This record gives sequence, structure tokens and C-alpha cells, in this order.
Amino acid sequence: MTPPKPLVLILCTGNSCRSHLAEGILRSIAGDILEVASAGSKPAGYVHPLGIKAMAEIGIDISAHTSKHMNDFLDRDVETVITVCGNADQACPMYPGQLNRHHWPFDDPAHATGSEEDIMNVFRRVRDEIQAVFTAYADGRRDEAKVRARE
Repeated sequence: MTPPKPLVLILCTGNSCRSHLAEGILRSIAGDILEVASAGSKPAGYVHPLGIKAMAEIGIDISAHTSKHMNDFLDRDVETVITVCGNADQACPMYPGQLNRHHWPFDDPAHATGSEEDIMNVFRRVRDEIQAVFTAYADGRRDEAKVRARE
């Protein structure tokens, strides 16, 4: 029997934007080796429409994502917690089975101002920054799995 994939939980305060961008990206590039979820300390109750649009531009559909509370995962074995905003890092509990914790803060595109195009460009920039960081993380996890397979 194949062991369950390790759960990576991505946290942000509102669980409406950055954590969903990261969840969608990490699931698309490492969903074969990791279970990926996101949640928030104070869930907004929706996924930001411009986040959905920015992800669609790179071929990732997060339109079915929902905003969840981080306490929904307290009964799960969460191997790794990644916080993508400062408030979530401070509010984050320890989860059963948690081995790793990373804090990689990103600007909140939901607070962008200016024209519609200016705001969309902030969403694209943050999406691209998240994609670069989480791609490197996924590559590291794959390398780690290869080393373990050889042992």
C-alpha cells in the first residue's frame, strides 16, 4: 500500500488570495507527491476574483477553491505549514504530526490600488513571485524524495 502523501498546509489571514495562489501553484507542480491545502486564521469567506483570473492566465483553475479556517485542520496530520503573510505566522498553531514550518511573506494584492490594470498587474507580480518560490520548494521536495528512494 502506498503511504499517504504528506499534507502541506498554506496559511494566510483571510485565505482569499495569496494562500489560494500558492495552493493552486503547488498542487499543479507537486500534487503527485504532496497533498496541498490552504486555510486562514480569519477566513474571508470567498476567493478573490482577481486571484482566480490571474491563475487562469497561467492555466491553473482555482475557481472551485473555498475559504477555510485553519482550525479545520487541527485533527489532520499536517507535515508542513507554510505561512504567506505575517499575521498568519503569528496566529499559527502547531498541528498534529507537524515536522516543518516555513514563513514566506508576500505582498497582499487585494490591497493594491490604482486602475483596474494596475491592480491586475499587482496580482500577476505576486502570483509570479509565489510561483518562483513554490516551484523551488517543490523541486527541493522532489530531490529529497529521490534521495530517500535510493536509501
